Amino acid sequence: MPIIRIAMQINAPVQVCFNLARSIDIHMESTSQTKEVAINGRTSGLIEYGETVTWEATHFFVRQQLTSKITEFEPPYRFVDEMVSGIFQGFRHDHIFESNDNGTLMSDVFEYTSPFGKLGKVADLLFLRSYMERLLLKRNKYIKIKAEQGLKLLC
Repeated sequence: MPIIRIAMQINAPVQVCFNLARSIDIHMESTSQTKEVAINGRTSGLIEYGETVTWEATHFFVRQQLTSKITEFEPPYRFVDEMVSGIFQGFRHDHIFESNDNGTLMSDVFEYTSPFGKLGKVADLLFLRSYMERLLLKRNKYIKIKAEQGLKLLC
């Protein structure tokens, strides 16, 4: 099971980062390259504990759907979403927010099990892991920009 770990320092309060990370609208903006759209469950606003969202997106030229559920929720420091249905055999995405002197350290721990058994493991090595890591980094950079721009607008 591949595990992707990413950490990013953001010059913004922990609550701002926490809310941006669980915003359905920000998620759709940050994944526009895959035409990701929330089509069921929570489809806008801030997702809460126990809620689900079904995403429809194009990955590797295939339009697909994935439903995840918020299974752990400790505002404003942590939440976890886990796949309920989709192409992966499973995934768990832990979002962690730590307040520090420079704002917030936002970290992701993304664990997933690829579909298709041994073929999926080969795909992990060849391209899937790096693809998923790039998606997470792009999303986090978008959150960072939004959080830091928001502070500038308040000044």
